Amino acid sequence: MSNQILVFYGSYRSDRMGIRLAEFVVERLRRRGEVVELIDAKAVNLPILDRMYKEFPPGAAPEQLHRLAGKIRDADGFVFVTGEYNWGIQPGLKNLTDHFLEEWFWRPAAIASYSAGRFSGARAAIAWHGTLSEMGMVVVSSTIAVGPIAQTLAADGAPLGAGGEALERAFPRFADDLMWWVEAAKMQRQRKKPPY
Repeated sequence: MSNQILVFYGSYRSDRMGIRLAEFVVERLRRRGEVVELIDAKAVNLPILDRMYKEFPPGAAPEQLHRLAGKIRDADGFVFVTGEYNWGIQPGLKNLTDHFLEEWFWRPAAIASYSAGRFSGARAAIAWHGTLSEMGMVVVSSTIAVGPIAQTLAADGAPLGAGGEALERAFPRFADDLMWWVEAAKMQRQRKKPPY
């Protein structure tokens, strides 16, 4: 049985490199038989957070916010693909994420980070771990860190060189960990209603 997985990506830059990693994750999860959708913060184009989805009166939220809330609620798990901006997280992805709260509850999330340099977005991944946990997600222990991204993934998302080979070797464990938690959370939600 396939799982519904949303892959979130948040760069607004004109020459976005991280989209390569987002597309790699989407493609590899689909190969495993999962139903996967890429949610690109730039394409969704939400305004800077003024009012969360839940703060709108019923039926008054902007349509793209309402559609995305439904997709998040219907998903079994999430992957957050994040770049590292000055030791921190991407503002576009954070802004998109902050528009929701209860919609995220009781589902697992995995983090795939990247950067142009050798730290591979690891500092952003650490920051995201606490943020996603606070928002009610179980963050899996397996991560992917890619850097330098331009030397690891081609423009079409194909792995390059030693870095690409390392990414290919790391991905199965990353996906296995996420899917184990997806299945566990799905069974638990069916067995017992969440406490709130």
